[in-house]
Amino acid sequence: MNKIRGKRLLAAYMALLLAFTTYVGLDTFVITRVYGDTTEMAAGQSDTERSQEGSENADRAHDKTGKGPSEYSKGSGGGRPSGHGKHSRNSTGSSGSKSGLSSDSNSENALGSQSSSSAAGSAATTSSTYSDDNIGITLEEYRQNDTTIYVADVTLSSPEYLKTALAQGAYGKNVTEATSEIASDVSAILAINGDYYGAQEKGYVIRNGVLYRDTAVNGTEDLVIYRDGSFGIITEGAVSAQELVEQGAVQTLSFGPAIVENGTVSVDENDEVGKAMASNPRTAIGIIDECHYVLVVSDGRTDESEGLSLYELAQFMESLGVTTAYNLDGGGSSTMYFNGQVVNNPTTGGNRVKERSVSDIVYIGY
Repeated sequence: MNKIRGKRLLAAYMALLLAFTTYVGLDTFVITRVYGDTTEMAAGQSDTERSQEGSENADRAHDKTGKGPSEYSKGSGGGRPSGHGKHSRNSTGSSGSKSGLSSDSNSENALGSQSSSSAAGSAATTSSTYSDDNIGITLEEYRQNDTTIYVADVTLSSPEYLKTALAQGAYGKNVTEATSEIASDVSAILAINGDYYGAQEKGYVIRNGVLYRDTAVNGTEDLVIYRDGSFGIITEGAVSAQELVEQGAVQTLSFGPAIVENGTVSVDENDEVGKAMASNPRTAIGIIDECHYVLVVSDGRTDESEGLSLYELAQFMESLGVTTAYNLDGGGSSTMYFNGQVVNNPTTGGNRVKERSVSDIVYIGY
């Protein structure tokens, strides 16, 4: 009897020991596998492929009446003109006013100084600001000429964070995506629509240092962004695209025209872009100082926001203290994207609020 009881106790002990060993082994391997999977997901998620969109009819043109071609010049982008600069944004003229983008203080407090991961380490973001070791962005909303204008004030530690991107990551005619889609594809922090190069057969296209198209539209004013982050205004045909690359050009934008040069408005009240309406949604980019830029989008074509003439846009850009400013594709293309969302009200097909698909964007990011 004692022998039988001993065998039973020994069997129970062995079963208990086996169960405990199995539990410890399973627990260890499961925890290790979960951490491994999580690390792989964080480090290597791939972008989904997007189907190619068809082209959209748009009221855009590169020809500008009433202004002759300018001489070739490489701008330094430095030196803030007297009477301009950051403090001038406290006032945008007698009819202008400025406010923060967040009208709801509770939503702002809810966001707080939310931290997120970036290539520079930790980034602090709110609904109207972004900052990390290399990039600082502040969004402000202005009201002028019965128009809502969105201004992104950008300071960078290096010009390498001012970039462009092509729709679907490809160069070609009728290759388009919405500004927000292109921005999301490249993980942009801030983005605006570009010059819609794909609607044209000619015109210089240099993007991120790569020369895609070198056929000139004689007399067209281009914005050139050089490797050091400075802006220059050139006339196509007066200098070749290849020469620009050799001189350090990393971007060319060929919508135009230049609207501020040497800190002074360079268009007049009779200047306009092609068949654009006098009051229109607009997009522009300007440089204030070294690695200090403003990206600007105005709404238009709605009861809430009339839109700006080219001259009104130029006056507004001058009030921000820019030394050089350039007009980009406007109308239904005018879109600003920040921290994962579109912040303005793009209008396509008249006054319908919807993003238009475009060929390219200008953006801030890693």
